[in-house]
Amino acid sequence: MSGNSAPALALARPRIYTGWMVVAAAFCGVMVSFGSLLVFTFGIFLKPLSREFGWSRESISTAFGIAALTVAVCSPALGRLLDRYGARRMVLFCMTVFGLALASLSFLTPSLAHLYATFLVLGVVGNGTTQMGYSRAVSSWFTDKRGKALALVVAGVGVGSMLFPWLAQRVIDAHGWRVAYQVLGVMVLVMGIPLTALYVRERPGGEGIRLTAAGSSVREGLRSRAFWLLVATLFLGSIAVNGAITHLSPLLTDRGISSEQAALAVSVLGAASLTGRLVTGHLLDRYFGPRVSLVLLAGIAAGILLLATASRSATGLLAAALIGFGLGGEADVTPYLLTRYFGLRMFSTLYGLTWTAYAIAGATGPVLMGKVFDATQSYSSLLTLLSALTLVAAVLMLFLPAYPLQPQQEVRDPNVLVSSSDSVPRRC
Repeated sequence: MSGNSAPALALARPRIYTGWMVVAAAFCGVMVSFGSLLVFTFGIFLKPLSREFGWSRESISTAFGIAALTVAVCSPALGRLLDRYGARRMVLFCMTVFGLALASLSFLTPSLAHLYATFLVLGVVGNGTTQMGYSRAVSSWFTDKRGKALALVVAGVGVGSMLFPWLAQRVIDAHGWRVAYQVLGVMVLVMGIPLTALYVRERPGGEGIRLTAAGSSVREGLRSRAFWLLVATLFLGSIAVNGAITHLSPLLTDRGISSEQAALAVSVLGAASLTGRLVTGHLLDRYFGPRVSLVLLAGIAAGILLLATASRSATGLLAAALIGFGLGGEADVTPYLLTRYFGLRMFSTLYGLTWTAYAIAGATGPVLMGKVFDATQSYSSLLTLLSALTLVAAVLMLFLPAYPLQPQQEVRDPNVLVSSSDSVPRRC
């Protein structure tokens, strides 16, 4: 009797679904990606670089703009390569180059051309390290819980944005900005590469869900009203969000708030974004995605408006929390909506094209913030305008149509059980 019980218990023990292992690996990769580590620590290095080399904030912000514009140019090609060769091969290459290039910033010389050239390289491979690199592989393992899975991946950005600004500031204070860049570069290589190599891959045919070649072509996507509404929302939201985030630390310290409190505000933004992204994933699986996005973008608009007048630490922390919680409303909802409207056939290519708009705007926002500050010694009037643009982006979500009934034509294996409560809402 006892001899047969052990095998029976072993058979009854639940096995971790492979898709969640892919999600966990993608989470770690995204945590040390361009969209997390570089974006959220850029402002921490702004003043140290300015003091070291005498560069203006506009000049330093131009480096971020170069990286963002390079992301814009390279994203469609990266998306095409991801559709053709798969996530693992492309992400490993991009992560390696990204980590080495980031660490090489510790050897910066007084030449702005050196700074710009390094950020150009970071931009070429940057999007291959972000959720764009992982989303197709993750989406292939999930249908009804896709919102939750993608939200968990993007939650890596929240964790990274919460930890790395604090870490960068501590290392800068103790050892200087050069050592800080070395530490961040090594963390990319150690945390991003091994798990991606071991676990990140698309779901093979015949197991649970067999993905066909169905879905929209690139031409069909480009002719869709839904696609261009997503692009417009990303563009407007990205100008505001990237401008506010990259200048958050210097903005607060200019108003008499300590560098430690400013770094804390960036970390609070990251913690709020982690919470917001997890909540977003839960909501996307239950409610109509564009309306979820509308609420989140409205929250960002309120946070940016509050930041325009923030003169105390508490106000800056509240503004950062509002912006962070709403971050899932634009860039992070996009991959989910793309899979619902256009399927997985050319998902990465279409995603790359939306990133072109996002990155162009992301390059414009920080440079515009630096230029306005250099001219007026204030961010307030521009932040008020950026708040209004974000509110316009939120309203655009009202014009998105209902999801198509079968955008992906997936064939479900009867051996994989999915609760009927997990059905995808077309419009709520």
